Amino acid sequence: MSKKIGFFSNIKGDLPAGLVVFLIAVPLCLGIALASGAPLFSGMISGIIGGLVIGFLSGSNLSVSGPAAGLTAIVLNAITTLGVYEIFLLAVMLGGIMQLVLGLLKAGTVANYFPSNVITGMLTAIGLIIILKQIPHAFGYDADAEGDFAFVQADGENTISSLFSMLNHVHFGAVIITLVSILILLYWSKVPKVNVIPAPLVAVLTGVGLNQLFLAGGSPLGLEQSHLVTLPIADSFSDFIGQFTMPDFSQIGNSEVWVIAATIAVVASLETLLNLEATDKLDPLKRYSSPNRELRAQGIGNIVSGLIGGMPITSVIVRSSANINAGGRTKLAAMTHGALLLFCAALIPGILNMIPLATLAAVLLVTGYKLCKPEIFKKMFQKGKYQWAPFLVTVVTIVFTDLLIGVAVGLAVSVLFIMWGNMKSPYFFQKEKYRTGDLIRLELSQEVSFLNKANILLTLDRLPENSTVVIDASKTLYIDQDVLDIIREFTQIKAQQKKIKVVLKGFKEAYNITNTDHLFLDAPEKEKPVSVVTNGTHKELLKELTVN
Repeated sequence: MSKKIGFFSNIKGDLPAGLVVFLIAVPLCLGIALASGAPLFSGMISGIIGGLVIGFLSGSNLSVSGPAAGLTAIVLNAITTLGVYEIFLLAVMLGGIMQLVLGLLKAGTVANYFPSNVITGMLTAIGLIIILKQIPHAFGYDADAEGDFAFVQADGENTISSLFSMLNHVHFGAVIITLVSILILLYWSKVPKVNVIPAPLVAVLTGVGLNQLFLAGGSPLGLEQSHLVTLPIADSFSDFIGQFTMPDFSQIGNSEVWVIAATIAVVASLETLLNLEATDKLDPLKRYSSPNRELRAQGIGNIVSGLIGGMPITSVIVRSSANINAGGRTKLAAMTHGALLLFCAALIPGILNMIPLATLAAVLLVTGYKLCKPEIFKKMFQKGKYQWAPFLVTVVTIVFTDLLIGVAVGLAVSVLFIMWGNMKSPYFFQKEKYRTGDLIRLELSQEVSFLNKANILLTLDRLPENSTVVIDASKTLYIDQDVLDIIREFTQIKAQQKKIKVVLKGFKEAYNITNTDHLFLDAPEKEKPVSVVTNGTHKELLKELTVN
């Protein structure tokens, strides 16, 4: 059972984590807005709404929302098509309403059908993309805006070619700041007494200090504003308020607005669901986040964002993973990041504009590495071709295209492998009644894939209390890792809670699932059933359990 912790139970971890996510979010919000052809401040609005509104309403403790790189091309095309940004805001608001409806209709359950190997591939690919995109910034080559995660970049380069172009534009001041920042990030926690200060904050302050020192001494190592965070500065409070914009409601009858709204709703929802499940996989406490509640929260967030001038919002894995790595454990971290965005954008934008992009690149490089460690590849290859092939295809496709295309291709490869393995029904059952209680035998089929996990999960969840279940894998050649995880969780936690006796037969040692009751097998199988034996497929058992 996942551990529940209160909103203020991890303040020492959540507040620093919120600060770290805030530092990363500033250039990403601005960069995504720039790459999307939207006003720079619209990116900040989205980040603020993602932190404060969605952070509060979301069922996830760790997911952080904001403007998404995956929507950059859609937003750019939409703004160009509609011609006026205020009309585009109407599409954002309508897209949010559609997301809210999808959440109310419980369309988020589609997330249950994302296989773990594809989700792991997505996380690994995001890690690789972060590293590849941040290396140029680490060397002082800032031609491509932060937040541009597409393979073909807005500056005409691509992810690979920009690495070669970087060699002709190396800024040694940025290199020094990057190296010092990485050393701080890796070793600051080992320094006694002062390690209570978050390492990323120390790295940022050190980067700012070093650059100011270079500039004061007239050194060529000093970084100009093009290599620093560039946040719009309002001359007065009224100018700051003037950066918020309302949609043009007069275009409500424009068919193009509705088409763009539907596109935003579908793409943003899919990206959110993928990132939500990926975030849950990274959660150290292994908590589950309701995808339907997340869709409702995202819908409300996009409605508010569209009403005040913001861009479309999704759950963002870059910020979410940074939150987890920095020690965030509750919603307080995401909301802290949103509050800091609002405070600093309104009151101290000039101070933020002193932060070198090289320092933030160092923070993201460390985050990216944790997502794509070599150990991840090793573990996936050890699980066999049914796991590593879709995983590897997902990684490569995402790196060279984008997230949604990569996941779609990874899913297609998973399905092809399942068809190749001649997928059948997940199990057949026998139900017998003994004096000692009901005995349900689940005989797994030869191939049990990730597409079967929903039926098996429902079956195990609906088994009656004080019953006995025999899960027989004697004839099974392949069991998907997702299904093994479900059986393991049921055996170790849920069965004990419902006082269900479990007998496992035919499971290989490699599956790492142990029987919970070795002795029980001797009792009812030597008796004769006192009632008629029921046989059938998994669909018939599910129907019977639902009725009962």
